[in-house]
Amino acid sequence: MGQTFTRQQCQDMLYQDLVPHANALGCISQPLTDGQRAAFLSFAFNVGEGAFCRSTLVRKANAGDVQGACAELSRWTYAGGKQLPGLVQRRAAERQMCEGGLA
Repeated sequence: MGQTFTRQQCQDMLYQDLVPHANALGCISQPLTDGQRAAFLSFAFNVGEGAFCRSTLVRKANAGDVQGACAELSRWTYAGGKQLPGLVQRRAAERQMCEGGLA
């Protein structure tokens, strides 16, 4: 509390936090676009590698249903049994990024 950081320091800290979660993308055996990769990394960062790898999202992606996998993001908007506006917004942004490369 009370600490301040430069933009570069914040980006460096975020990168250091994201790198370990990139391993979760190894649960998906299908090729991904950059947008899908970024969306799924953001999601895995938020829910954890275990929940990510056990998710229906991953099962759909591995079955070749990437569009269905992207749609699964919209289901993960609850915490403590309540739908949270922040999670609704985050998942909408991830889904938009995920679907950006789909025809």
